[in-house]
Amino acid sequence: MKFFLIDFEKNHFIIEDIKNKNILFKCDNLKNYTPKEVKKKTILEKTPITFDKYKIAFDKVIEEIKNGNTYLLNLTFPTPIQTNLSLEEIFHKTDAKFKLKYRDNFVCFSPERFIKIENNKIYTYPMKGTIDANIKDAKEKILNNQKELAEHTMVVDLLRNDLGMVANNVKVTKFRYIDKIYAGKKELLQVSSEIVADMPKNWTTYWRQILMKLLPAGSISGTPKKKTLEIIKDAENYNRGFYTGIFGIIDEENGFLDSGVIIRYIENQNGKFVYKSGGGITLDSKLESEYQELIDKVYI
Repeated sequence: MKFFLIDFEKNHFIIEDIKNKNILFKCDNLKNYTPKEVKKKTILEKTPITFDKYKIAFDKVIEEIKNGNTYLLNLTFPTPIQTNLSLEEIFHKTDAKFKLKYRDNFVCFSPERFIKIENNKIYTYPMKGTIDANIKDAKEKILNNQKELAEHTMVVDLLRNDLGMVANNVKVTKFRYIDKIYAGKKELLQVSSEIVADMPKNWTTYWRQILMKLLPAGSISGTPKKKTLEIIKDAENYNRGFYTGIFGIIDEENGFLDSGVIIRYIENQNGKFVYKSGGGITLDSKLESEYQELIDKVYI
């Protein structure tokens, strides 16, 4: 079994032994570390991009949408943060289905799977749409929100088409079901779907090519993917690095692969921490709420 890591731009494809002590990871139920209790009370201060600067990028994206060049674009920005926790303490203190501390470079605690391959079937679970679980009728409100429905449907369609490039008999087996996740002290409802397809029996002989063909993940780029990536580069004007890339494990002998999208991400930049976050933009997006979402997603 091996560990792998790929950045957003697909410039770095790293494969490591899962016993490497410089890498701590959790891939759903598989992990390579012993949990440690962190008793410190979390202190977190954030200095997000200004509203005016965010508005310039947002308006640029909306203009591209109106021109028909993109329909959904995931717009992200870095936020300098100050915290009393180390990367390793953040890793142990946070709870998520997919967690990674890579050397002293970054930590992530992600709720989102990229793909899973097991018994020659490939699965993906696009996540789009969150709401505070404490809001009255939260489930009904998120499922009936037309903006959220449109955004989720576009991501499902994109990932369905992506799986069709590497697999057969692609099916959406669950559409817009609800999971509970935790953002700091907040309980959120997260809208997800499940897409399944059949893989060729010899897929383990070219698993690297499969990943490269599917990347970057549709949920953190947009649609149509090629043009949207060009717009992202222009609008964001910063290097995402490993943020919104993927990491995972591969067992070639037993035909198993699992991977997570690198979100909820804190990077060590010369001893200072930067948290990268964002959200999906569609024609129905509201500037103020998208700016607030970017800030709200900066949490430990």
